[in-house]
Amino acid sequence: MVIGPNGEQMGTKKLSDALTLANYAGLDLVLMNATPGHEVGKIMDYNRFRYEKQKKLKEAQKKQRENNKELKEYQFSVTIDVHDFETRRKNAADYLAKGHKIKATLRFKGRQMAHTELGRDVLLKFADALSDIATIESAPKLEGRNMTMLLAPKK
Repeated sequence: MVIGPNGEQMGTKKLSDALTLANYAGLDLVLMNATPGHEVGKIMDYNRFRYEKQKKLKEAQKKQRENNKELKEYQFSVTIDVHDFETRRKNAADYLAKGHKIKATLRFKGRQMAHTELGRDVLLKFADALSDIATIESAPKLEGRNMTMLLAPKK
């Protein structure tokens, strides 16, 4: 079965006849369906076909990236300094503005486990500093020696 360059069906033809028609039109004969007994060839510009296919694939990947926002992790300690805290806050604000989520992790070392409320205060202070652009998706939770909290951008 041969399909013409404008989509019209040209009927069943021999391979040599179909190649002659394609050559006469200055186009390529492309095998669209290779099922034995039901082969379908289309007369078209193959380079343009490939280009449009790649363009659609790139567009689909772009939309998929937009849907799957990333998760960025920021690590803190109980004894974090003001400048380090502000740097992480500023970077997190930029990342949240792009629509991504933030995971704030605080690791307790040694005797710091005795005062986990200090770590919770650091994480809540971080959430409060970003409260204008982010909401707390999951409150600070202690898992072993780590305390984690998830922040999501406001809609």
